[in-house]
Amino acid sequence: MAEETVLGHLEHNQEIPDSGVFSQEKGINHDELVNVIKSLNGFGLVIAADIKREKWLLSDEAQSYVKYGSAEVLIFEAVPAEGTAKAKLQDIVKSKLPADLDDNTKSLIYDKGWAQAMKNKWIGLADSQVSQKVEHVEDRVKDLLIQIQNGEAVGAKDIDALKRRRLISLQIWKGYSVKKGPNYAPKRRKAVTDLVRDHLQRDEWKDIEFKEYNFLAKGQPTEGGCLHPLYKVKLQIQMIFLQMGFEEMPTNNYVESSFWNFDALFQPQQHPARDSHDTFFLKVPSTTNSLPEEYVERVKTVHESGGYGSRGYGYDWKREEANKNLLRTHTTAVSTRMLYALAQGPFTPKRYYSIDRVFRNEAVDRTHLAEFHQIEGLICDRGLSLGHLRGVLEDFFSRIGMSKLKFKPAYNPYTEPSMEIFSYHEGLKKWVEIGNSGMFRPEMLRPMGLPEDVQVIAWGLSLERPTMILYGIDNIRDLFGHKVDLSLTKRNPICRLGLN
Repeated sequence: MAEETVLGHLEHNQEIPDSGVFSQEKGINHDELVNVIKSLNGFGLVIAADIKREKWLLSDEAQSYVKYGSAEVLIFEAVPAEGTAKAKLQDIVKSKLPADLDDNTKSLIYDKGWAQAMKNKWIGLADSQVSQKVEHVEDRVKDLLIQIQNGEAVGAKDIDALKRRRLISLQIWKGYSVKKGPNYAPKRRKAVTDLVRDHLQRDEWKDIEFKEYNFLAKGQPTEGGCLHPLYKVKLQIQMIFLQMGFEEMPTNNYVESSFWNFDALFQPQQHPARDSHDTFFLKVPSTTNSLPEEYVERVKTVHESGGYGSRGYGYDWKREEANKNLLRTHTTAVSTRMLYALAQGPFTPKRYYSIDRVFRNEAVDRTHLAEFHQIEGLICDRGLSLGHLRGVLEDFFSRIGMSKLKFKPAYNPYTEPSMEIFSYHEGLKKWVEIGNSGMFRPEMLRPMGLPEDVQVIAWGLSLERPTMILYGIDNIRDLFGHKVDLSLTKRNPICRLGLN
C-alpha cells in the first residue's frame, strides 16, 4: 500500500517535500514509509534526500513541572511567611501536590525542590526552622519547559541547565524528501532473474524486465577443511628431520608403564617427577604385566648398586612401582623402546625423531598446558661427542630460523653432559630458552645391550613455543585446547619454516 501511494502521488505531483507530513496525511506508519522509500531509491524509481530535525523531549519529571510547577517553586510556596519547622515542611508540600501523584513521586519532588531552592538561596535553615529569604520568585523552569513543549527557541545556556537536571533530552527525527527518479514508473515492475519456459509459451518474454547480472560479485565462501597452525609447523619440522636423514618413531601409545617412562631412563623411583601431582597415573588398567624380564633385572641392578662406572642410587628398587601405568610425560619413553629394540640385533647407526603429545599434571596458565606436543630427535652411533651434538643442534635450529644459539649446563637424570638451549629472539630482544639436550648416560644405554663404544645424542623442545612465536600468539590456550576459536584455523598464513 505504501509503495503504490508514493508512486501514485508522484505521478501527479513533482515531489513529496516531507515524508513525516506525508505519512500523517495518508495514515501510513512512518517507519514503513521510510523502508519503501529506501527500496524505491535503490532501484532508481525515486530520488530521496535526507531530512533531519532535532527536537527536545520533556522527561516525565519535566511534564509534571509543566502541570504543577517546578519542584523548587513548590517548596518556596509551601514555606509560610512566619517560617516552619523542617520536619513539617515535607508534609505541607505533599498536601499541596495533587492526590493522583504517588508518595514516591511526591518525595522525589520534595528532595529535588529542597536542594534547588537552597541552591537558589530562596529559603534558609536555622535551628531546624525553614524561612523564606526572598519575597517573590518566578517559575522560570516551568516557563522554559512550556516554551520547549511549544517548539519555541530557548537559549543555549538554559538548554544546558535543563539537560544537566535531566529534564529534557534531544530526539533526532530522520525522514526524506522524494522526487521522481530516472527509472520512475507509476507501478514497479518486478524484475525476474531467469528466462523460463512459461515466459516463452505465454509470449511474456517481450515485456519482462530482467535483473542485471553482477559478474563481479563473489560467490559463497567454500567451507572446506583448514589446517591448524600446530599441524602446519609440525609438517615443516617433519620435513626438516627427513631432509637431515632421520626416520620417524611410532608414537601411537599415549599410555606407558613407569618402567619405560622413568626406570629405563635411569630416573630414580623417588624422583619428584614421579609424584601424582606431576604425572597422570591410570586407575584401569593400573599396571602392566608385559616387560622384558632380563632387561628389567639389569635396570634394577644399575639403580640399586650401579655399574658401567656408576655407583647407582643405593636404594631398594621396587617392581610394583615400575609396573604402574601412566600417560607418558615425554616422548623419550618411545626413544627408550626404540633403542632397546635396536640393541637386540647387530648394531646399526640410527637417526630417530618424533613429534607427538605428552601429558603432565601441571597448572594451566598462559604458557602451560596439561597436554602439549614434544619434538624429539636422537642420533645413535659410534664415537659421538658433545661437539657432534652442538653441530647437529646448530644445523637443526638454523633450518627453523634460529641461527643464534647459546648453551647452558644443566642436570638431567638420563643425560650427562646436559645442556639447555637458548636462542636470541629478535622481536623480544633477549635470549629465550627453546629446548634441552644431552648425551644419554651409560647407566641407561648399557643395560639395553648397546655396545660400549656406542653413544646417543638427543634433544627435545615443545611444538607450541615456536608456533606461538611464528603466529604472534601470547596465550597457549588460544592455540591448543577446548577454548580455541575454530576460526583460527581459517585465518592463519602458511608456515615458512625451512623455506628460506
